[in-house]
Amino acid sequence: MTTPGAMPAHVAIIMDGNGRWAKARGLPRVAGHRAGVEALRGTVRAAPDFGISYLTVYAFSSENWSRPKSEVSDLMGLLKIFIRRDLAELHRNGVRVRVIGDREGLQPDIKGLLDEAESLTAQNDVLTLVIAFNYGGRDEIARAARKLAEAAVDGRIDVRSIDAAVFAASLDTNGIPDPELVIRTSGELRLSNFLPWQTAYSELTFLPCYWPDFTRDHLAEALRDFAGRERRFGGLAPQDIAL
Repeated sequence: MTTPGAMPAHVAIIMDGNGRWAKARGLPRVAGHRAGVEALRGTVRAAPDFGISYLTVYAFSSENWSRPKSEVSDLMGLLKIFIRRDLAELHRNGVRVRVIGDREGLQPDIKGLLDEAESLTAQNDVLTLVIAFNYGGRDEIARAARKLAEAAVDGRIDVRSIDAAVFAASLDTNGIPDPELVIRTSGELRLSNFLPWQTAYSELTFLPCYWPDFTRDHLAEALRDFAGRERRFGGLAPQDIAL
């Protein structure tokens, strides 16, 4: 149980609304994605100032491949630019990069960039930036179940030993604490297959602004809202126990 005033060490963000931001301005969707990258840069720089140790961002879902090929190509190009342009700064500022999601079948250049970002920054400890790329929560759970099933068939694990902790260790987020706070921009009120296992007890904050408009002030607002909540994890507050 945590009391009001506590701040989250791990914040996860569903960066939503790039396309609608662009449409409202009569711009192509790629302009919204470019503006979204700028918002991400600002958020990564601000996170350590608020005591955030882990920042997870939903960069590209496994369902996003169904978007028009031109938009997918634009998104892949922006990812390459972000890593090539920002990796040195992230490393210099002590940011560790972790990537979650299915890497099987990714283009070699994309996979190589993701691997490079992780290996270069592996020893950094100011902030861990977790990038959910080609990520889907149900897919992650299915891959973890398959991994454990294969281990059981091979005799490397006793099926009776599989509990929540063992299962969690088979997820992409092994070694990463669950997020205490999930922020979604654009006013949509759903998680969209984002970290369904890890967010079982996360606090949720939905902001009306589109992601490209997200600023340090919006992050501070979400953190203030979080600090005012009492997290009971299924238990009772002390005053309720006394009743």
